[in-house]
Amino acid sequence: MNATTPPSPSSPSTPQRILIVSAHPEGDSLNASLTDFAAGHLRAAGHEVRVSDLYAMKWKATVDADDFPDLAADERLHVMAASQDATLAGRLTADVAAEQEKVRWADAVILQFPMWWFSPPAILKGWIDRVFTAGFGYGPKVPPPYSEGPLAGRRALVSVTAGARETSFSDRGIHGRLADVLYPVQHGLFWFTGMAPVEPFAVYGANDLPAERFEAAQQEYARRLDGLFTDEPVPFRTLVGGDYDHDMRLLPGVEAPGTSGLDLHVRPS
Repeated sequence: MNATTPPSPSSPSTPQRILIVSAHPEGDSLNASLTDFAAGHLRAAGHEVRVSDLYAMKWKATVDADDFPDLAADERLHVMAASQDATLAGRLTADVAAEQEKVRWADAVILQFPMWWFSPPAILKGWIDRVFTAGFGYGPKVPPPYSEGPLAGRRALVSVTAGARETSFSDRGIHGRLADVLYPVQHGLFWFTGMAPVEPFAVYGANDLPAERFEAAQQEYARRLDGLFTDEPVPFRTLVGGDYDHDMRLLPGVEAPGTSGLDLHVRPS
């Protein structure tokens, strides 16, 4: 694959493998319903789906010395070095190794979560911290970030619920644009590792969602799921595409006039 272009869309009729990572403590929650809906809809379309329900799995969220069985009791923990050594030696804990295998298996990864304090719940952040180890998701032993990446060729989708109204996550909304709030996941996790994220799917006003709005949300979500492999991904710039200097700073003049902020790192249409 050319490192300067995103993965080409797959045929919508081609069966694909999708991993859904779900993060909500309540089994009857809106997020759980959206997870079940997505899994059912994708399977009905002929795709293979695996679900990691982090709360049901009692997922350990914190990175610590217990994650690295070969670390001596008196040895200082350098997380990047320890995780890379354990990853390359095949000596990660069984839970982390199993989740890495799911990511490798998947053609697309969907993260389903409620927005808590403008970020994913701690258990999902802990899944990211522990699963995307050096030597797997980043580091000198794998392809460079923001380009081909170690996980290139995969699609990625955020499906998020928010209690606030949609207008509050707009360009003039008090919370900021949803694309900016989700930038650490969309750009800092997905694109950093080479996955191509599509535009996020969001359900607003999630604390009190009437049945008719839930039905409408399901219909829109179904449309987004149907386009998971054919919708154009967010056109983030590549690190190796000639837009950045040696210090990873965007070169002057490559952006459209008036572009600023995080939009600088999206290729102009």
